[in-house]
Amino acid sequence: MGRYRPFPVHRPRRAAVPAVAVLLLAALCAGTGPDRPAAASARENFDPATVQKLDAAITRIMKEAGIPGVNVGLWMPGRGTYEKSFGVADQQTGAPMKAGLATRIGSVTKTFTVTGVLQLVDQGKVGLDDPISRYVSGVPGGDAVTLRQLAEMRSGLFDYTTDQRWLAGLRADPHRTYTPRRLLDVAFRHPPNFKPGAKWQYSNTNTVLLGMLVEKVSGRPLGDYLRDHVFTPLKLGDTSLPSDSAMPEPHAHGYTDFTPKGTVADATEWNPSWAWAAGGIISDLDDMHAWAPALADGRLLSAKTQAERLRTLPIGVVPGASYGLGILDFNGWLGHNGELPGYETITAQLPAEKATMVVSVNSDMDHEGKNLSGLIGNAVTSVVTPEHLWPAPVAAPPK
Repeated sequence: MGRYRPFPVHRPRRAAVPAVAVLLLAALCAGTGPDRPAAASARENFDPATVQKLDAAITRIMKEAGIPGVNVGLWMPGRGTYEKSFGVADQQTGAPMKAGLATRIGSVTKTFTVTGVLQLVDQGKVGLDDPISRYVSGVPGGDAVTLRQLAEMRSGLFDYTTDQRWLAGLRADPHRTYTPRRLLDVAFRHPPNFKPGAKWQYSNTNTVLLGMLVEKVSGRPLGDYLRDHVFTPLKLGDTSLPSDSAMPEPHAHGYTDFTPKGTVADATEWNPSWAWAAGGIISDLDDMHAWAPALADGRLLSAKTQAERLRTLPIGVVPGASYGLGILDFNGWLGHNGELPGYETITAQLPAEKATMVVSVNSDMDHEGKNLSGLIGNAVTSVVTPEHLWPAPVAAPPK
């Protein structure tokens, strides 16, 4: 459970798969032929040679990995726009994937939750080096665990999504509702993995605690706080942290094999309450296009606080990868990726070229042990930003 795949995602994994990482579904697009699924919708003005390379790379991976549908957005001022949807959003009806369809964004949620915390820092209501015990009770060693350590994944607290008994329960009943306190109870059955600040280790427990802090200090439900202070100011009208399992219309169906027997299931309306502040947000391609640059330039924060956020530290395993306050730096790409049953997402900005990349996949079923959004992200950056690659995913160990 300890080996790190260079994609900190939200989906709980099987017992033999590392906690930090986290089809073979064949139908892609009717009438497109066996080798190259056609784009269901497209907007492009890159040079034709680049478009051809991107099309070929994406459709090749879709075919090899059996990906049902993909949205890819790439916006590079001075070079062009590449916004395409491939494959299907619903395998039963054959409805095509489209840019405006809602999907679950998994751990990209962490970028929003931590933004809420940093806004409270700017307001003088909390301090980054405050102990979490000041705001949430019952945290093991909470007097020594700071908000900064929680946001940068250096608290040492056990990740509840790696508890095997809890995982079995989630797999058996994915419609169950979990409260944040219940998630902490699962985490705190285990002692911390190391002393606060000693090293980096991805833990969803950290972000659940930060979500509880936002609620305690603001006096409002986390979803309402984020709506009023993050989504609305940026006009992210199709982004929400829901309080139930319903998906807004229109949406893409999400497909998973996170089931007791590993069979394929439609996870679209599985209950995401277990993910909450760490992975429960729903959004779409256009809103993620707007969020990536806002996250990277810190327009909702003071310059001082944004500088603290971007003070990333190497995570110690993957060359070119470092982590700040709820934000990932992969070879210059600032943002996050996310994964939970049925969906995978990448939302990132490359400040060096003012480029934005969004990848949305409606499956989380690894291909040869490698996560799907990472395969697409690596292929896209190999074509357009070879000096700033989104790292290729590392295969998980055999089950």
